Amino acid sequence: MLKAIIVGASGYAGAKLAYYLNKHPNIDIIALTVSENSQDGGKCISDRDLYPQLKGIVDLPLIATNDYSSLIEQVDVVFLATDHLVSHNIAPYFLERGCTVIDLSGAFRVNDTSFYEQYYGFEHQHKTWLEQAVYGLAEWNYKAIKQAQLIAVPGCYPTASQLPLKPLIEEDLLDKTQWPVINAVSGVSGAGRKPSLNNLFCEVSLHAYGLFTHRHQPEIATHLRQDVIFTPHLGSFKQGIHATITCLVKEGVTSDDILAALNKYYHNKPLVRIYQKDWPALKSVVGLPFCDIGFALKGRHLILIAVEDNLLKGAAAQAVQCMNIRFGFEETTSLL
Repeated sequence: MLKAIIVGASGYAGAKLAYYLNKHPNIDIIALTVSENSQDGGKCISDRDLYPQLKGIVDLPLIATNDYSSLIEQVDVVFLATDHLVSHNIAPYFLERGCTVIDLSGAFRVNDTSFYEQYYGFEHQHKTWLEQAVYGLAEWNYKAIKQAQLIAVPGCYPTASQLPLKPLIEEDLLDKTQWPVINAVSGVSGAGRKPSLNNLFCEVSLHAYGLFTHRHQPEIATHLRQDVIFTPHLGSFKQGIHATITCLVKEGVTSDDILAALNKYYHNKPLVRIYQKDWPALKSVVGLPFCDIGFALKGRHLILIAVEDNLLKGAAAQAVQCMNIRFGFEETTSLL
């Protein structure tokens, strides 16, 4: 049994992690923690004002602490469901003591210190660990994940954006003179659990944000090795991401070529489902760990549709998927 802790367990993704890890046959959760100043400290994660759906399933307390010295000797794997600055500051503590760290924040996703100054507003202090971090896009970095000590789980938007595009780029089907245009809509849970007037459900109106400035654009472009235009939107629904991607294919590329490329890379990937004659709706994935992909081609103009649950395949489920790969477990253990 591997001993695991979840740091930031009171957040939406943290609670999903607790659920998945609790039912994992090879994992023993030894602690769920929150920051020492958190108002959730001392509560049970299944309390009625937190996650009552976990009652009788995960009834563990939330330990309010910034000191992990009493736990560190027991820990094999650490999940950081924390803000990027928190992950940046505490990941090295666990790494230097031999733990495997699976970070759901953006603190180690791009191996370029200038990226963090420009898009995250802080100077990265851990260049050595940044260079060793493996990007946890599970279907594409399987071999590297198996050897990794630090796994940086992709953002929810980048996962939904990259999975449909990467096979087409790898097979050289796209006309790269036209940048793929990604319009993606997320439910309000993507903004996290911290209250804000802008994120109150009754205040949310479908709108675009972060035009040309969102930090996920360079993450997507870096790992695709392809410039893109990325526009995120906030939708008035709770959970999920719907990405509509338009691009231009090379002369002579057919629908059969697109389908063959997607099937080539995902036929044996259990958490990516390809639609052959239709495209998916958000309801096909909410509450499930899949990314579903469909497409339509007219002439050289291609529309790709990708949907996922932002808290699951876009966060907690992919983190557990990476852990399963890293430690040699069946990839979908506890997820399906």
